[in-house]
Amino acid sequence: MNQNIKNLLKITLPLLLGVFLIWYSLSKVSIDKLLIYAKNADYIWIVFGMFLGLLSHISRAYRWRFMLAPMGYHVKFGNSFMAVFAAYLINYTIPRAGEVARASLLSNYEGVPFEKGFGTIVAERIADMIVMLCIMTITLFLQFDFIYGFLIQKFNPTKVVLAMVVAAVLFVIASIFIRRSSLKIALKIKSFVSGLVEGVLSIFKMKNKWAYIFHTLFIWSMYVLMFYTTTFAIKELGVVSPGAILVGFISASFSIAATNGGIGSYPLAVFAAFSLFGIPEEPSIAYGWIMWASQTFVIILCGGLSLIYLPIYNRINKK
Repeated sequence: MNQNIKNLLKITLPLLLGVFLIWYSLSKVSIDKLLIYAKNADYIWIVFGMFLGLLSHISRAYRWRFMLAPMGYHVKFGNSFMAVFAAYLINYTIPRAGEVARASLLSNYEGVPFEKGFGTIVAERIADMIVMLCIMTITLFLQFDFIYGFLIQKFNPTKVVLAMVVAAVLFVIASIFIRRSSLKIALKIKSFVSGLVEGVLSIFKMKNKWAYIFHTLFIWSMYVLMFYTTTFAIKELGVVSPGAILVGFISASFSIAATNGGIGSYPLAVFAAFSLFGIPEEPSIAYGWIMWASQTFVIILCGGLSLIYLPIYNRINKK
């Protein structure tokens, strides 16, 4: 397939999927009902959730500087902060283009070579992936009885146990095959795992490793807290259990990768997770839209202002 066509599909397919999912979610809950939920929502909790989200973004911008300092680049916090928000905003238009733009902005205004700046962003993503895996593991541990009971209820118990055993055996066989194979796909997997391990170890070799780890944990704590506190804005949700919060958060996080910034997919991902815990459909979808819209507003506002103010900020500092 032509490379131009591939690039076009990478841009258009997530957008088309997002449009379809918006239509699908609105077929479940009409715009009029969503507006009623939005009108009756407690905006104190929504604003508080937005504040927690902002804190996570500030922490991410601050954490980035710890990766750049050992290479001799002591970037201004203002440039780091605005580059992070500009990247978030750009990701809403072209998936993953924000990371490239973020490294480019730092190269332009701080003189950090693009490949080095981009390398720190990749290492950052590895750290985030590890925390996400930890959250999933904790959720599986805390909700094991619920998840196991749900699978038993939906599927034959013997088949569930058999599937687990088969999955474990296949994982061991695949691991041995990948370790010994010289096939292209096996080499890519080994390279990815090797990079993952190297990225983790590089964190512990940093001068400010504990500060970096603190900020990483802080960022994800704020993510979970903003997801949790915003549920109080919709009284129809009732009291959402910690298990539902964690499962909903994981589901919503993955939805962001499905479409540009989670447009259309975020509310449905929240509904799919909450429905497992018997939470009603309408308030779940309404909460998903309010949660997504409030955080998107922060990104559009701060990202737009960052793109406008970046050249002005650096012109002033240069003088």
